[in-house]
Amino acid sequence: MGELDILAAGLWEEARFARLPCDAPSELRDLVEDIENPKRVYSIHRATRRHNFQLLVQKFIVQIRDGCGAQNCSTPTCFTYRKRLAGRGPTRRYNTTSARALAIYQASQDNPENGLCPSLRPVKAPPAALNQLVFVPNPKPSLREDQISSASVKGKAIAGVAVSPKSPVIGTQSGLARTRSGSGSGSGSATSSRAPKEPQTSPLKTGNVPKQPTRPSFSVSEEPVSKDYRSFAANVFGSVAFKMLEWLTPAAIEDMFRKTQDLQSGLKGGQSQASNPYSIPENEPFSLPPQSLTHSSEQGHARKEVREKVNKTEKGPNGDHLNHDSLPSPRSGVQRHNSNTKVLTPSGSKPKHQLSIDPFATETLGDDPYSGLLKSPRANGGPTDKSARGLKSTSSKLSLPISQLSSAGFFDDVSLEKMPPPKPVDLKPKANRTQMDGTGGSESSSPGEFVFVSRSGSSNSFQAVDPETEPEDESELPQALSKLNVEVVDFICDVIQEDGAAEKHMLEPPSIKRFHTGDTRQGKPLKRKSRPLDINRSDLKLEWKLFLEQTLFYVLSNPELLIRSFTKKGQLYDSHTLWYCMLRMTRVAPKLVFDSLWMAAASLFAPPKSLQSLRSPTAKLFPKDEESLSNTEAGRLMSICLHALIAAAPVVASKKKLDDVSRTRAQGMILGRSEFTSQRLADPLLDICLQYEDAFSDDLALRLAKRLFAAISTRRYYDAMGESSYEGDGNEEPDVLAPLFSQLDFRNRDAIYICNFTLSENSLHEARVPILLLDWARMVMMSDWDGNPEVPGDGPFGGALALVETMHNKRHELQLEDTQFLSEFFGDRLDVMQMPTLWLSHTRTQQEMHLLDFPYLFNPTTLVTYFRSINFSRMARSFEEATSLQDKIEVVISRLSINRHDQNVLNDRLKTAESKYLMLEISRDNIVRDTFNQLWRREERELLKPIKVRLGKESFEEGIDSGGIQQEFFRVAIAEIMKPGHCIFTVDDRTRMAWFVPGSMEPLWKFELVGLLVSLAVYNGLTLPVTFPKALYRKILGEPVTDLIHIADGWPQLASSLTELLDHNEKAGLVEDIFCVTYEFSAEVFGSHVSREMKSPSTEEEWPQFPKTVAGASSGPDPTLGNPGPDDAPMVTSANRIAYVHDYIRYLTDVSVRPQFEAFSRGFRMCFHPKSLTLLSSNILQSLVEGVQDIDIAKLRKTARYVGYDPTDRVVKDFWSIVKRYDDNMKRKLLEFVTASDRVPSGGIDKLQFIIQRNGDGENNHLPTSYTCYGILLLPSYKDKEVLRQRLATALENSQGFGNP
Repeated sequence: MGELDILAAGLWEEARFARLPCDAPSELRDLVEDIENPKRVYSIHRATRRHNFQLLVQKFIVQIRDGCGAQNCSTPTCFTYRKRLAGRGPTRRYNTTSARALAIYQASQDNPENGLCPSLRPVKAPPAALNQLVFVPNPKPSLREDQISSASVKGKAIAGVAVSPKSPVIGTQSGLARTRSGSGSGSGSATSSRAPKEPQTSPLKTGNVPKQPTRPSFSVSEEPVSKDYRSFAANVFGSVAFKMLEWLTPAAIEDMFRKTQDLQSGLKGGQSQASNPYSIPENEPFSLPPQSLTHSSEQGHARKEVREKVNKTEKGPNGDHLNHDSLPSPRSGVQRHNSNTKVLTPSGSKPKHQLSIDPFATETLGDDPYSGLLKSPRANGGPTDKSARGLKSTSSKLSLPISQLSSAGFFDDVSLEKMPPPKPVDLKPKANRTQMDGTGGSESSSPGEFVFVSRSGSSNSFQAVDPETEPEDESELPQALSKLNVEVVDFICDVIQEDGAAEKHMLEPPSIKRFHTGDTRQGKPLKRKSRPLDINRSDLKLEWKLFLEQTLFYVLSNPELLIRSFTKKGQLYDSHTLWYCMLRMTRVAPKLVFDSLWMAAASLFAPPKSLQSLRSPTAKLFPKDEESLSNTEAGRLMSICLHALIAAAPVVASKKKLDDVSRTRAQGMILGRSEFTSQRLADPLLDICLQYEDAFSDDLALRLAKRLFAAISTRRYYDAMGESSYEGDGNEEPDVLAPLFSQLDFRNRDAIYICNFTLSENSLHEARVPILLLDWARMVMMSDWDGNPEVPGDGPFGGALALVETMHNKRHELQLEDTQFLSEFFGDRLDVMQMPTLWLSHTRTQQEMHLLDFPYLFNPTTLVTYFRSINFSRMARSFEEATSLQDKIEVVISRLSINRHDQNVLNDRLKTAESKYLMLEISRDNIVRDTFNQLWRREERELLKPIKVRLGKESFEEGIDSGGIQQEFFRVAIAEIMKPGHCIFTVDDRTRMAWFVPGSMEPLWKFELVGLLVSLAVYNGLTLPVTFPKALYRKILGEPVTDLIHIADGWPQLASSLTELLDHNEKAGLVEDIFCVTYEFSAEVFGSHVSREMKSPSTEEEWPQFPKTVAGASSGPDPTLGNPGPDDAPMVTSANRIAYVHDYIRYLTDVSVRPQFEAFSRGFRMCFHPKSLTLLSSNILQSLVEGVQDIDIAKLRKTARYVGYDPTDRVVKDFWSIVKRYDDNMKRKLLEFVTASDRVPSGGIDKLQFIIQRNGDGENNHLPTSYTCYGILLLPSYKDKEVLRQRLATALENSQGFGNP
């Protein structure tokens, strides 16, 4: 029988049970259920949680201040570990306040038991904080004080509590010394039959004057200590409220009791009057006045005398002084009769075994604090629980008396001094009851099992009672509703709001009223009946508060009841209804709701039954009989809890505000930069941002979110284990997130819609849920991130990433844009040079992942920076290797006596390896031929070096390649390759899009070299004057091309026709009659019409290739021979038009150009690390190849710099006035004239260097010139605006050639 069992038993006897109030609507009575298990009682749960927290704080304080003493301790917070690290150096021990602050922080974390040192031993000494308490005897009261004391307590009846005339008694408000009171009459009176039968009549009913309580003979004061009043920790954690965490632990209470007993014995010169060594005598009540816990000077002079008296009383048998460690410990042989609770034990002799009574419990406190609790004291017996420790002896030593365990600040309705002795009653079990743990009831207790019964006033110890001789059961069990639904939720929230019993919170809006029309099949809303006249209104409110809190806890903390409450016909409620229910409950009891859901979410970590039977570490971590959920049940539970988190966020009236706040929080900021301006301080968005911060920083909500996200990775780990253990069994379960996304499929008309909302509310909710899910995932990741790019694949961070990844894969169904997944918070804090390079060697595992494995978290500019950093690193490595080899060759040649011929032979053979650059010498007359010849059979190590181009050598063009010449080379070469005469690409006259020629006569190596040329340009950070459809970039990155939107930019007219085919309404005519389209794909190639019937990928034929030579044409079949006849291809109908569109897109972008594309793709990938391409999306890759074609002159003017000019000069103003009136063609010519490229580089105009430099006064009619390598425009100072316009236009129209570098 553990300490938690004793605590539960005492609280079961003293707790005020929740019962259905008498004015409850009759519809609720069918849902009422008796609670037979103590762990399902909300008051016991709260008390046990407080008790566990205090024990954890005590353990952490001992660990921090004293350590474990083990030689090989490795716990960072353990004093022993710190001392071992310091070696012979001094080690400063934390003081009590600092240790308390650290202990409270550690005990408040998730899974705090993981922070305890495994070698920590139970400590019998009282906490060090007790050393600051001084017990001071109170002076005898004068006659005047007695009269005042008598007058002050007249008319009051506080049984068993001493009232000091100078200070109030502690506990009348905090619950430390509060007594039980009745809960009314009627059906809601749960304590009338359970209340102790006192022999005297209550003074509240008879009006008799109560007996005046005896003045306490001593008080407790706190020893003055030096304190820095500017210290936050000293003023917060050094307060009495936090010290109570140590003062009210079992060991501290025991120590204080011994001190008070010894003090009283010394003052009276005799033995204590109390037979119970833990109970304060009835005539000498024990109090802790608030005034006594101060550093008053009146009590300072008596402390020395008091200590001497106390020391005199602490004598051993031989007169030796006894310190606290030498006092009787909990394991000593002192007999303690410290409880009035009886225990039913089976008949027969049992071996005696003393229970552990260490004040420092050694059992692990897990997420479920009730793992050691017994079944209900009022429940019927059942099979023996092998894990429970039965009572071995009626005289066993108990760790603490129930009176102290239950009164030490753990439970509000329990007295501090002692529990009132109720009359023993028989607790007959109710038949056919089922426990929460699955055990069934029986009429008698099984052998080896014991249950608690009510305490006897005449006995101070546990006694064996024969069940057959027990009196008949007159008590009642606590009650709660067994199920929630929309109507019940509305009723509960309405009652709590009407009674003013809602929790104080910072969620917005603070209260929610019913705003749905409800189901038309439902009746009127539930209402309370009229209050009986003989029942006090305040008592009835209290009954409702207890009952509704118990109901919320009972249902929301139980996974089975929770799922059953929000499902109908085997399906979850629709998302909007579920969000509404959680919204209402979180506005009346957010702490209760989030804590209960957190408890229910613990069942998500139970492994499936199939894994519990395996011999694996998992089977050791979890008991085999633990209740487990299927993935479907776990997904429903997770969806319910996630909707509670969504409901915690403020209710925003527009999607735009949601996006704005989400975008701000994605940057790791509470407020955006624009909100800090004086004009925006009154913006309502400012208040919404602050309300969002209040919701997302709520400790209990964040704790729930972390547990849910941790469960995602855990459940998927279980699925992976199951797949590896049971391959091919055909019993694969759906993913744990499947129920959530099925619920978020708002186009699913088969969903269970409960409440009716307006169309605007439904539209807003469809946008709200995905955005807030992303915000919660980001919040968890930001709070758990340690600043490293390597992140855990499990735990809350890994689960949040898994949710974001799944949502990104389903972003089209969820109507999410790519920008909504951005999390600039991470990109702004990662290194842009070394981190991407190290990522190339990182291997993703289930336990560790890298942030760059999820590129959609970063904005495109950041990804381009990472991509170029990788390329620059590879380029720098190749350059350094060549430089190092060149130096080594020079050293070798200088040391060896080699003739010049041999030196030349050696240099020729090592020329490729020692060359620092990829040198290309290209003539303008044969630029395509020279380019192919220069790139043919180049090694990879050559291609990775920086490129240098010598262009137009035969025409004696001047220019040193510092970047501008190579830009010119790529521009001219690509423009030449795109010409129709080369038969490589075909360019659409309207869209200017370039695409492969189906069945081209050109050999495939040319396509590979063209891909290599494009790769070299991107690798060296250059853009090309070419326009490819997005389908090409999607295919390069391995993304599917299946939708019309994927071909809309390259073939807009075709996409429009296919869309019209899909949208056709057959009421206007049959598809085959209106469109007359056959199920085939055709293309016009070299004047020939080639057509093929479209087939499935498994049966499709290769597209015919046209031979380039006459010999090839005579040896191969004619490509047009395979054209189907007029009646061979089937017609496109309404039944197959969707498949027709899908197959047509596949033939257009894949089948007809497959050999050409594969060759181009091979060449394109030669310069890039395969992993680096995964950073890019199709849009980013397109911007890297083509740049940005839109040129914003206003932005260009803002980024421009000046040399010799000032932005306010006349010439500069005239220049920009002329340029802003240019059309797109002239804008591109200007940009090409200055930078050698007519495209804005990827990243925008901010990445462009545009400098205007003064070049004379213009009197000699000089034209403007440029240094394209450096982006400098040499602009003379012309006399007027018209001359400037003419000279600039002339320069731009005649800029062909490369006269300037």
